[in-house]
Amino acid sequence: MDVVDAEPSFVEVENESGAPWRIARRMREASGGGALRPGVVWLGGFKSDMRSTKARFLDDWARHRGRAFLRFDYSGHGESGGRFEDGAIGDWLEQSFALVEGSTQGPQILVGSSMGGWIALLLALRLAARRRPLAGLVLLAPAVDFTEELLWKTAGDDIRHAIVEDGVWLRPSPYSPEPTPITRRLVEEGRAHLLLGGVIRVDAPVRILQGMRDEDVPWRHAMRLVECLAADPVVLTLVVDGDHRLSREQDMAHLVASIEALG
Repeated sequence: MDVVDAEPSFVEVENESGAPWRIARRMREASGGGALRPGVVWLGGFKSDMRSTKARFLDDWARHRGRAFLRFDYSGHGESGGRFEDGAIGDWLEQSFALVEGSTQGPQILVGSSMGGWIALLLALRLAARRRPLAGLVLLAPAVDFTEELLWKTAGDDIRHAIVEDGVWLRPSPYSPEPTPITRRLVEEGRAHLLLGGVIRVDAPVRILQGMRDEDVPWRHAMRLVECLAADPVVLTLVVDGDHRLSREQDMAHLVASIEALG
């Protein structure tokens, strides 16, 4: 894929704990028949950004289909301001809510990848409370509650000690030569946003794509999420040979088909 990104625009989002967040975004306006279809919002993963393979693929798809498309970087990610290690789930949720409220009109389809799947669900709950309808959600390897279920509960005593006593654990990353800082605040603040174990009602259809060879988010984690979403229409697609990224050509085809099935 040879896509040249336009320069981002920047939005300041109010931060109750300090200076406003400076958030980078890229927006594509609807055109032609695409104006009659829901807009699409991309919610990226942990330490990913809006220039990832899937985000740029969807931007190119939206351009060809005339669909409205919004992508942005959370604080500490990509082209946005701030330090990555200062962020937490609640911060990135607030930024996502502000961007969707201020940058989109009409029904939207939220597309969340990995941590973005967790953010998408939290955002959908907030939008439902404000009676703003969604056309649906598409979740790729949704890392719901990952700070607790996939990090803290699986961590050894040495890792927990580093998080609690030192305030940060530098987690080796298979995607970067630099380790990923896992902070005490990330874990502790994440507990205010846990979803698994109760009913999650987003009042919109949900499509989940999950690789069975995913070493970061086990496919059984997606099954737990489906059980919690029993009050909404849910379709789970298990990709037998799929990994966490789900960025192969056939994975992209599944992604687009899932979006188009929602509107």
